[in-house]
Amino acid sequence: MNFDLNPLLLTFKLACATTLILVLIGVPLAYWVSFTRRKLKYLIEPLISMPLVLPPTVLGFYILLLFSPRSFLGNFLETVLHVKVVFTFLGLVVGSVLFSLPFMVNPIKAGFQSFPNSLIEASYALGKSRWETLLKVILPNIKPSVLTGIVMAFAHTVGEFGVVLMIGGSIPGETRTASIAIFNEAEALNYAHANFYSSILFLIAFTILFILNVINRKGLKVLS
Repeated sequence: MNFDLNPLLLTFKLACATTLILVLIGVPLAYWVSFTRRKLKYLIEPLISMPLVLPPTVLGFYILLLFSPRSFLGNFLETVLHVKVVFTFLGLVVGSVLFSLPFMVNPIKAGFQSFPNSLIEASYALGKSRWETLLKVILPNIKPSVLTGIVMAFAHTVGEFGVVLMIGGSIPGETRTASIAIFNEAEALNYAHANFYSSILFLIAFTILFILNVINRKGLKVLS
């Protein structure tokens, strides 16, 4: 029996792209939320964590409306920049970044907040700038938190269904991820195919959780 590997490859590609983007924006965002004294952070923090409690279809629906050709932004992107978001791989990335944001930011934020202020002040006293302190002092000492964020964001993206379905649909080779393929195959009573995709995702999920457990154990040993 021949199985289509494209949904799995697309899922892995999406998870890698999403995780890379989240590292680039998640670390600075977590740093800002952890150390800023501006009251704006009390608004930003709930917005970051909204995907944890918000139904995926709700977020997907509003992303769909935001980038629809009928909206100002969607129309501008398509007619002026010739960039289409909805029902494309780009749309999947946008939705995945927004939906997986708290899984990257929150663990790193916890690492920042648990880091001793005395070491930060000592770095400043030695003439190090904020960025030098972040890159050379703080981040190397909160590696378990950073790795946890990376692993959790990757795993969450692999298992996404509602958001990617709303923003991307089920276009073979373009937006049909493994989770959507499972739904489609089960709906069509092709249980062998659904079981194939499900088994692969099950193994991926177990491996990711095993890695996360190892990371946390090493982090605890370092702290002790």
